[in-house]
Amino acid sequence: MNWSNIFTVYRKELRDSLRDRRTLISMIVVPTLVMPMIMFGVGTVMTKVITKAQAETVTIAVIGGTDSPAVVAALRAEAKFQVVKTPADVSRAIGDKMLRAAVELPAGFDAALAEGRPATVRLLYYEGELKSGMGVGALEGFFRDYRGKLVERRLAERGLSADLIKPFEVQKRNVAPPEKVGGNLLGGIVAYSIILLCFTGAMYPALDLTAGEKERGTMETLLCCPASRSAIVFGKFFMVLTGSLGAMILALCSMALSAMVGGAMVAGHGLAPAVRHTQQAGGLALAIDPLGILGVLALVLPVAVLFSAVIFTVALFAKNQKEAQSYVTPMIFLIIVPAMMSMLPGVELNTKLALVPVLNVSLVCKEMLSGVWHWSYLALIFGSTAVYAGAALAVAVAMFKRESVLFRA
Repeated sequence: MNWSNIFTVYRKELRDSLRDRRTLISMIVVPTLVMPMIMFGVGTVMTKVITKAQAETVTIAVIGGTDSPAVVAALRAEAKFQVVKTPADVSRAIGDKMLRAAVELPAGFDAALAEGRPATVRLLYYEGELKSGMGVGALEGFFRDYRGKLVERRLAERGLSADLIKPFEVQKRNVAPPEKVGGNLLGGIVAYSIILLCFTGAMYPALDLTAGEKERGTMETLLCCPASRSAIVFGKFFMVLTGSLGAMILALCSMALSAMVGGAMVAGHGLAPAVRHTQQAGGLALAIDPLGILGVLALVLPVAVLFSAVIFTVALFAKNQKEAQSYVTPMIFLIIVPAMMSMLPGVELNTKLALVPVLNVSLVCKEMLSGVWHWSYLALIFGSTAVYAGAALAVAVAMFKRESVLFRA
């Protein structure tokens, strides 16, 4: 194999790709600019929506309660609640988002409390709706405090201490290091993003270097050069691989920079002391093992080779770019589904899953970002993925040498 010819073809394809606006957008603009913009945009919008919903007054209705003025008065006195006139159909009003929630009081609620008889309060809300969920949460907090004050008053009337109903405290303390916490929470998302970007980064160069050249009529000209078919296909393949790895690396750098900027913004708004206090109190602390990132990059290499070879081979059968896109685009679902399965609870790495393409890499990447290194699984995953990638590359070379594939009518 003449590596000089391979490098010449690769350099030619790289130069042509850098002149193509669509390839530049898919390789550089999307992973570098669009992904952080989406992350910041979605995060900003979600923060504003949740903050606004939390600040709004909770509109509620009270069903019954005509014989229980004490609890109704307490509800009306609470600043966060706005008690409105009870509509004829409370369930429909909540479903239409005219009410956030409703309180259904049993008959004689105040009398039952005074006599020490048990009573049940029902809270009506819209399951899955953000504002209704916040509303019912506020109501639960209100009745929890109301019940606590009632118990304390009863104990005081009997000359007893409130500590009788709370003989001990239960405290939670996180014993996992920040790397494990961050790896478990963010590892799946990072692995999913990397795998998806490897695929999309390879897709557009592969379409352009195969079906695109057929459509433009330049494939025949390239085949007339002195380089062998193998040198041509490897030169093109390395260009597709460059697109895949380039998109992934640029996206990682962009995400890291976005995280640093986000941290600086938090510190600039005076939130850093609060964050430190939360961490010292046993709250959530997020971090990712730096060695894990390097391990992910090393393990993604055979995955990028596999994606590049498969997309190159599939696109080679198409007569034009539109047809190639219709072949390749559905393959994204074959990538997304296994990558998403790795984020499901209960899906843990084992010997069988270590042989499943994409899923195995997603699972082990999450472990490495948590600082856990399963060397036997790593060797199995790297070896099996390398075998799959080598087989796919061999198929790509074989298909490129077939005239019926290159010049399919």
